[in-house]
Amino acid sequence: MDNTKVILLVEDNPDDEDLTIRALAKNHIKNEVVVARDGVEALDYLFGSGTFAGRDPNHLPEVVLLDLKLPKVDGFEVLRRIRADTRTKLLPVVMLTSSLEESDLARSYAGGVNSYVRKPVDFVQFMEVVKQLGLYWLVVNNPPPDASAIS
Repeated sequence: MDNTKVILLVEDNPDDEDLTIRALAKNHIKNEVVVARDGVEALDYLFGSGTFAGRDPNHLPEVVLLDLKLPKVDGFEVLRRIRADTRTKLLPVVMLTSSLEESDLARSYAGGVNSYVRKPVDFVQFMEVVKQLGLYWLVVNNPPPDASAIS
């Protein structure tokens, strides 16, 4: 089994994708970053279907950094499907979004997101936010056990 600790970045904005990857690298977070550019790609990666057919869906990322406003399938639906499946229901999901809507914040937490972080517009602040996310979710946090082991 592959033991590489993966971050799944679900981001349709190429600038935000690049900034996030650069911020992780600059802060010595060496995890592999898998990028899904829409909700369908994210779900395909997580469940080993579509373009990721054949990928072992039991090898889950350490954390999912999920944008809210995505093409094809939005972040709310990706979150709903993650929480609905026994294999992924405990997977740490951070909503990383530019949305300032309080309703998006409330709906994200109601859907089971672990954290909701607004993307700063300022480059330096964005780098710091990604650094803190990486350190917390990949170093400080104890990830949940395999969901199938709990059932």
